[in-house]
Amino acid sequence: MARFKYEGRDAKAIRTGVIVAVDKREAAIKLKSQGIRVTNLTVQAETAMTKEIVIGKPVKREHLIMFLRQFSTLLRAGVTIIDAIRILALQVESKPFQKILITVNDDLRGGGSLSGAFTKHPKAFEPIVVNMIRAGEMSGTIDDSLDRLADHFEKSHQLKQKVVSAMSYPLVVAILAIGVVIFLLTTIVPMFVDMFASFGGELPWITRFVMNASTFVTTYWYLLVLFAVIVVGGIWMMKRNKEGKLLLDTFLLRLPIFGDIMKKSVLATMTRTLSSLFASSVPILQAMSMTEKIVENEVISRVIAKSRESLERGGSLTEPMNGHWAFPPLIPHMIAIGEQTGSLDAMLAKVADFYEKEVEAATDRLKALIEPLMIVLLAGLVGTIVLAIMMPMFEMFNNIDGM
Repeated sequence: MARFKYEGRDAKAIRTGVIVAVDKREAAIKLKSQGIRVTNLTVQAETAMTKEIVIGKPVKREHLIMFLRQFSTLLRAGVTIIDAIRILALQVESKPFQKILITVNDDLRGGGSLSGAFTKHPKAFEPIVVNMIRAGEMSGTIDDSLDRLADHFEKSHQLKQKVVSAMSYPLVVAILAIGVVIFLLTTIVPMFVDMFASFGGELPWITRFVMNASTFVTTYWYLLVLFAVIVVGGIWMMKRNKEGKLLLDTFLLRLPIFGDIMKKSVLATMTRTLSSLFASSVPILQAMSMTEKIVENEVISRVIAKSRESLERGGSLTEPMNGHWAFPPLIPHMIAIGEQTGSLDAMLAKVADFYEKEVEAATDRLKALIEPLMIVLLAGLVGTIVLAIMMPMFEMFNNIDGM
């Protein structure tokens, strides 16, 4: 909702104040219902107290999907674009998104196009949204474009959630295991060092190893912190540099098990994006350029760029993909069939469906396999430290019993 400063007159006197409404039209209607004849109505400028602080993207993926679905439904029901935007602005949960829709509504009332209004808000509406809406405006099928966008984002979001879920479990358990080991080495093990020193005799090798590890961690802990900072900082710097990101993405895609899941996920995103763009009649070179940025993987992105360059030279779309280690033969083969039959969008959609199912099955298998393995790993680490402490103590008790 926006805040409007107004000046007007009722039957008794001049009135001024502030009213909250979706747009100027609604503000004027509200004031009229109160018996105020408006003479001046302006948007109130935001102050530091009223401005809402937004961290990250102003529109969550779930809110965007819901907006696209509802927008398409309203258009199919015969509601005009301007009225549909105004209605949706009243319903959205996100305040930043609501303000964006109010601005879009104002642009539309000023005679602008929907795609042009969306272009002014790149953080809320990605290039794929703008271009598919623009294609829908040209063909008169905006409602179909909105449905395709909703399907695209919904499937991409579900796929990303599955991959994140599969990767996060082992990461959380690994961090927990490291935390437990550090706690035992810095808190529990040092309590037994003096006792073992007074025991004399030769300690078991596993006890000596754990005691040395404890001494290193408690004495040189800052080296471990420095190492962690260097690793995190190095990864961050690599992600900001194209050549570094290429090395990092190559390493990740070549990882056993996890790399295969990530590769299939990226390929599913690529084929789903291309399919959606082609189905909306977005020019092929423009579609390739957008997909190149959307996939967020430098290895796949560079192959798409080479495919686009091949098309510009009059070559084949699949030429750079053939024989590339990151592209299974299925993809260039299905693309070639789609080019020959004139159903490239449908073929790419089938490939995307296939890889999305592959990722889903792989993540389910990984979860089932990784859970017991991580539990065994955690138990093994803790058990090793406990065993290192208990072995000398058992020997001490045996010596006392023999005396």
